[in-house]
Amino acid sequence: MQLGTRWTSGDEPPKAVPDALRLGIRAVDETIPADQLGQPRPRWTLTWLEGKPIAELDTGVIVSLDAEGKAVARNDPEDGFG
Repeated sequence: MQLGTRWTSGDEPPKAVPDALRLGIRAVDETIPADQLGQPRPRWTLTWLEGKPIAELDTGVIVSLDAEGKAVARNDPEDGFG
């Protein structure tokens, strides 16, 4: 696994994030409500597993590409919420 980069949810993803993955990330970001108390937004981590990009949000949401190259969001089954 190759570690990529981190950025805050709602911010523009780094250039290293493939366009197809950006669409899934944006869809997830749009579901996160604004925090009225000023708490920081969760952060994304981009990693590469077997040459495929995976973006994981601090909350356990994972966005990856399916066999057709389309973004798929899911919960990490190991975070206790999946």
